[in-house]
Amino acid sequence: MSVLHELAATIETRKSADPDSSWTAKLLSKGPEKCAEKFGEESIEAIIEAVKGDRAGLTSEAADVLYHFLVMLAARDVALEDVLAELARRQGLSGIAEKAARKG
Repeated sequence: MSVLHELAATIETRKSADPDSSWTAKLLSKGPEKCAEKFGEESIEAIIEAVKGDRAGLTSEAADVLYHFLVMLAARDVALEDVLAELARRQGLSGIAEKAARKG
């Protein structure tokens, strides 16, 4: 099991946890919109570190992005496996062809 799978499983268990006992439970209790907002904030912070060329900063912010991405998915009951299956489906496709197929 990968670290992402383990983290996704932990986040799933936090859905029913007391918000006073867990940051994840607290974030989930605020609803999917707040989870999405937090993901957006973390994404911007990662972009800033990438532009600055700060490798350590980007690594740290990338971890935050992945965590908050998984929280956002959990808030909308989208499984990591579903996202991975979609990536697998796209594997080997030209990005240009894949985007054109979505427009149809």
